[in-house]
Amino acid sequence: MAELTLSDISEKMRDIDFAVLSTRTHGGAIAARPMSNNRQVEYDGDNYFFTLQDTGSIQDITNDPNVGLSFQGRSGALGMKPFFITIEGRAEMIRDKNQFAEHWTSDLDEWFKDGIDTPGLVLIKVDAQRLHYWDGYHQGEIDLGRQLESAR
Repeated sequence: MAELTLSDISEKMRDIDFAVLSTRTHGGAIAARPMSNNRQVEYDGDNYFFTLQDTGSIQDITNDPNVGLSFQGRSGALGMKPFFITIEGRAEMIRDKNQFAEHWTSDLDEWFKDGIDTPGLVLIKVDAQRLHYWDGYHQGEIDLGRQLESAR
């Protein structure tokens, strides 16, 4: 099987709604929590997740911006094979309502009743550096740090 490209990965991520965001706590433990991927399908190496300022994920990222993301979907004929993606990256917090609006989807209204005006709302942006995937019995890696840098 040929290596997958970032475009191939973007297409496969189209149907994956949730990711697991892993951070390192102040004490050094690894914490993980599900985050909605919002099915943003034009994946270019950046992931965006909404949360609230007073959450453990924001505290962890403030102490150490190095994070991990995990995704699981289906692949192949009739979606019979599992497809996994893991991403290593650096997170930053965005508090700009204009950027909130760019990434907002209507299903987020269920979690954040005041929409982009929800008090304490934060947008986490994860800039992916490395992506590893498993597609059935095949696997590969994309060094996004180098790939994105050369595209600029």
